Amino acid sequence: MNLEMFTCCFFQISSTPTMQINKTIQKEFILVGFSVYPDIQAFIFVVFLCLYLFTFMGNMTIMGLTWVDTALQTPMYLFLSALSFSETCYTMSIIPKMLADLLAKNRSISIVGCGLQMCFFLGLGGTNCLILTAMGYDHFLAICNPLRYPLLMTNIVCGKLVASAWAGGFFISVIQTALIFKGVFCNPNLVKHFFCHMQAVVKLSCLDSDFTEFIVTVLSVSGLLGTFLLISLTYIFILSTVLRIPSAEGKQKAFSTCASHLTVVIIHFGFPSIVYLKPEASWGDDTLIAIPYTVITPFLSPLIFTLRNKEMKNAFKKLLGKLVVLDK
Repeated sequence: MNLEMFTCCFFQISSTPTMQINKTIQKEFILVGFSVYPDIQAFIFVVFLCLYLFTFMGNMTIMGLTWVDTALQTPMYLFLSALSFSETCYTMSIIPKMLADLLAKNRSISIVGCGLQMCFFLGLGGTNCLILTAMGYDHFLAICNPLRYPLLMTNIVCGKLVASAWAGGFFISVIQTALIFKGVFCNPNLVKHFFCHMQAVVKLSCLDSDFTEFIVTVLSVSGLLGTFLLISLTYIFILSTVLRIPSAEGKQKAFSTCASHLTVVIIHFGFPSIVYLKPEASWGDDTLIAIPYTVITPFLSPLIFTLRNKEMKNAFKKLLGKLVVLDK
């Protein structure tokens, strides 16, 4: 019996290091990205590069016009400028790395780099949601309380709301990133995505990831649904106010004020909801589904806000006129 006990204990002790050796702790990830489509990677690179450049120029145009034209330095356009800046940073956290990986053979990213990319992606995405919520509140005050609007929504209040949006977005982002990167990561180190998407990375943890997945998903869904419900509530009040406007011209003016914002809200919240509200069994392979809300939505946003805005177009024409005069 003593010999059997000794033998049993020996194998229990000797088996533990072997298990640890098989679980190699990773120091970097490999982003699979679009490597599964090798024949069209050059085409994907050209398309995404064009979309990124147009997105960057569109957002820079909005920020520049707001900066140089005093007529646009009102809360409505300051919110729009803040959204453009946030979306510029949002795309910069993902697309340049993605474009480089489309041309490179080595698609690795360090654990620290992955964590930073995830933190900025989540933080800026949350900031965009909160800024859109603040813009909805701004429209609510402008339409439902037009007489008190100048007192309730000043540039200082606008700045505080934007600062709160950044603080709130990154507060949740830091919590989510810390939960995902609290442990170590084992083989395989292949992230089935073109960036460090949290649902793809959390699957690579050596620890049991079920609880982490649950908490991270609850935070993401709560953020999306919470801000969307707040925006929906403001538009319920706006709609009830607009329907009481006697003149058709007044109704049309009120609807045109909100049309661009409402269009961007539907696009902005629609695509991410597909990812976070879809069945858990399909997690971790969202490469194609992520393209709309990482590439297409930021591209459409400046177009929607500028093409449907007379003041923005007039400011752009005025700026072009000044540039022509200076050139002569």
